[in-house]
Amino acid sequence: MYFAALLARTEDGWEASDTELDDVETLSDLTDLAREASVDEDTVLVYIEQEDAWFGVVRVDGEEDPRIYISDASAAARSSYGEILLTDELLGREPGAEDEIAALEELVDLDDTEDVEPDPPQSDTDNEGSAGTAVTDPDLDQDPDAVPTGPLGELGVLADLGLSEKDLLTLRTDALSEIADALGAAEVLEAVR
Repeated sequence: MYFAALLARTEDGWEASDTELDDVETLSDLTDLAREASVDEDTVLVYIEQEDAWFGVVRVDGEEDPRIYISDASAAARSSYGEILLTDELLGREPGAEDEIAALEELVDLDDTEDVEPDPPQSDTDNEGSAGTAVTDPDLDQDPDAVPTGPLGELGVLADLGLSEKDLLTLRTDALSEIADALGAAEVLEAVR
């Protein structure tokens, strides 16, 4: 179960609206949706929550790049809406790297050769005649495309609006209510929930 809401700052305070994300396929689409809700290019927050799994906040300030915080990146990666927020930049990947790797793998497979398992690495103790175990570097075993577990993104995304980095990290379930309380937008949010 997903819930999404927009909170737009105005001269008179915050305006809240729930929103449908059916037509949103990319972060750019989500950013455009936020900018449409903006009054005089002021701050708009997009809140997305998958019940009891993760939540994300996207902050759009005028024409600036969106700022993103996700409470649990690995949980969000298993969600279609979470994948929208998990951009290459946020994950520290080279943009388009996945496409390039897939294209290279496809080229390698064109010669119809079978994959051959490489020989296991030899350890120094094997050369001495004992049955030592090869030690592998744990950094080499990590998948570069793996999504980290836990919070990801800009911890200070709401700091100037009244919610510190520490407070943001402690939010778990029903985070939107606590965010709205910190912003002074609890009443307008309740009207649309």
